[in-house]
Amino acid sequence: MAYKVNTAECINCGACDSECPVECISEKDNARFIDADACIDCGACADACPTECIVQA
Repeated sequence: MAYKVNTAECINCGACDSECPVECISEKDNARFIDADACIDCGACADACPTECIVQA
């Protein structure tokens, strides 16, 4: 199951970007977006998120 970003809580800081080993995180509508098809469900992005807005889908 892939991770997703709660865009209402995302501050668009980009802390998750460098932690993603498959580079499936991008910016969309002033927040981060995770491509569910590319996500390998490692959780590295969630661990790096300062607002804890990344959760399993």
